[in-house]
Amino acid sequence: MVGAGGGGRLPKSSKHYGLTALCPIKLGTAPGRNSSYEAVVRETLAGLDSHERSPMARVPNTYLARLYILKDVFYEGRSQQEHLKSQYLFFGSDFHGELEPYLRGMWENIEPEVRLIWQHCVAFGSSVNSAESFVDYIKKCQVSNTFLFNGSNDRPLAEQLKGLYLKQEFGDFVASHQGASDDELRSAFLSFAERVQVTKLDGPTWRPGAQTLESARTHS
Repeated sequence: MVGAGGGGRLPKSSKHYGLTALCPIKLGTAPGRNSSYEAVVRETLAGLDSHERSPMARVPNTYLARLYILKDVFYEGRSQQEHLKSQYLFFGSDFHGELEPYLRGMWENIEPEVRLIWQHCVAFGSSVNSAESFVDYIKKCQVSNTFLFNGSNDRPLAEQLKGLYLKQEFGDFVASHQGASDDELRSAFLSFAERVQVTKLDGPTWRPGAQTLESARTHS
């Protein structure tokens, strides 16, 4: 297992947390498959849905998440070349909140996908069978970050999504009411405000993972 050892696993800015975990993938050939464990994990990642259908879109307060396989890191010292001894499943997530509640929420909302993705990582199958054991596993694989992507202003995801939705909807409203009279614009804006419900965070809003306003509307 890979761990940072002690502190320094952030960066963390107020309520914005940046997680990086490197989970070692088993060596050898997967049972019943003529493929390495690494190839099976790669195939699993390639088969995951993306955008609003991504499993991570169902994990509360996720700003941004990435999963990929780290095959090697080349380093040449003074006398010899050094390489990784195994391949790793990289898991990175920027989210609002604290690490342990976030990982519990991940297990509670996408447990089947978590088991599918991590099943061929070292010690996962023998040690992870609950939200708490998943938290412990990821913390053992956690490594220190150097930089934190911060485009969130430390606000909860629901506020971020509502703000994005209002920005895009208002842009459409402005573009479609060019040249309207004062009375027409006033009436249209009142209808617009009633439809978008500015102060209501749980809807209508932007769907997590959606790429376009039309996509967000279609799946709302």
